[in-house]
Amino acid sequence: MNYKGGVGKTTIAANLAGEIANRGNRVLLIDLDPQANLTLSFVTIDQWLDLDRKGRTIKHWYDEFLDRDQDVSLKESVITPSVVNNKLEQGKIDMICSHLELIHVDMELSSRLGGNTERTIRSNYLRVLTRLQNKLEEINDDYDIIIIDCPPNFNLVTQNAIIASDAFVVPAKADYLSTLGINTLVRHVKDLEEKFNQYAIEAEERTISPKMLGVIFTMVSFYKQKPTAVQQEYINQVEREHRCFRFLLRENKTLFAMAPETGVPVVLGKGYPQQERVREEIQGIVKEILTLTRMFT
Repeated sequence: MNYKGGVGKTTIAANLAGEIANRGNRVLLIDLDPQANLTLSFVTIDQWLDLDRKGRTIKHWYDEFLDRDQDVSLKESVITPSVVNNKLEQGKIDMICSHLELIHVDMELSSRLGGNTERTIRSNYLRVLTRLQNKLEEINDDYDIIIIDCPPNFNLVTQNAIIASDAFVVPAKADYLSTLGINTLVRHVKDLEEKFNQYAIEAEERTISPKMLGVIFTMVSFYKQKPTAVQQEYINQVEREHRCFRFLLRENKTLFAMAPETGVPVVLGKGYPQQERVREEIQGIVKEILTLTRMFT
C-alpha cells in the first residue's frame, strides 16, 4: 500500500507472485485497484472483456452483495492466467481481476454503514468491513499465500483488504512525495485496527492485527553499485522511523514496461544481465517477506 500512485505497487505484486509461485507455492493475486494494471499484466484486454461479460471480476462479486445481498463465493471470480503459469517451473498463480468501475463500489459500501442505534451501527460496520475477510477464509486452504494489490487511497475497499490481511508492505520511491505519506498511512492502519477491534470485542467477534513488514524501495537509481546520494538520503530518513527491506528494486523502465505486454513478470524472464540483477533483487525481497511472515503468523 501507498497513498502515492506510480511507486511500483503493481510491479512488486506481480513479481512477488511470480517468484513465490516459482518456488512451488500456490499464489492468489487479488487486484483491488480500479486502474486494473495488475489485471492487465496477466490477461489481455479481450480476455478481460470476456470476464467482464461473464461477471467474473471483484467488482461483480461486490455487486452481488450490494445489489442482491447475496453471499457469493470468491471461487467464482478466480481465474488461472495461462501465459504466466506456462512459464512457472512449479507452483501456480490464480487471480481475481479488477474492474474500472470498482471505484463506485466504495461509495455504495459507504451507504451500508450507519444505523439508528449503536448496535446497528456496529453490526453494519463489521458486516461491510469483513466482507473480503470472511470470503477469503473459505478459500485460504487452496493457497499458500494471497497477495492483494490495493489502490492508492484508504477507502472502504482498501480497508477490506487490510482487515483480511495478516501483513502488508509499503512500496515507495526514494523521493519526497512518495515517502511523505508513509507515517500517515501507518497511523491510519493503526486507527482502523483500534476502531475495528473495539467493535469486534463488543460484538464478541475476532480482532485483527495487521503487521507492517516494511518499506520496499523501488525505481532506485544506482551509481557505483549504490543508490544515488539524493535517494540514499530519503532512504535514511525512512529507516529512522520504519523497517526497510535490505534489497532495493532498481530502476529499469524498459524491462518493467515490457512485462505487462508479455503477461510474464520480469522475475520469470532469463537471459539479459540487467534482468538477472533485477531477479536477484526480487528474490532477496521475497526471502525477507517469507522470513517475516513466518515470524508474524
